[in-house]
Amino acid sequence: MVHATILKFGYPQSLVRSYDHWMVQLRPKQATLGALVVIAKEEATAFSALSQAAAAEFHQVVCDVEQVLGQVFDYQKINWLMLMMVDPHVHFHVLPRYDGPRSWGGHGFTDPGWPGLPDLSHDQPGDGAIHHSLMAALCAAFSGHQASDAPS
Repeated sequence: MVHATILKFGYPQSLVRSYDHWMVQLRPKQATLGALVVIAKEEATAFSALSQAAAAEFHQVVCDVEQVLGQVFDYQKINWLMLMMVDPHVHFHVLPRYDGPRSWGGHGFTDPGWPGLPDLSHDQPGDGAIHHSLMAALCAAFSGHQASDAPS
């Protein structure tokens, strides 16, 4: 099901991977390089309201996301933030964290909150080409990814 929170984060253009109960989307504002949003497809507005099937599948989504982001961006830490203050449906902002600057597509990316809280208002410099390049790299990594039960 496509609800308002899925649309808010740029669906369908931002869709990186779809699962039975979850969508992985590239976060329009790249607070850190490779920032994603993982959104439940259900209309649930509380984590406890998710179906058992969605809750069970979430483990696989977490493993896949962390493995792919590690492979593509080599992050130092990762933050999963469930805020739901503005957008009501169950979703997580997934922010790879970096202890130093990164480069992608000829642009520099920083993590101004490191080593503390991430700065969600920060938006990395870039243009449509950067967004397209990030989408291409992530979609390719997810399509070539073999699901497993544990991060490597």
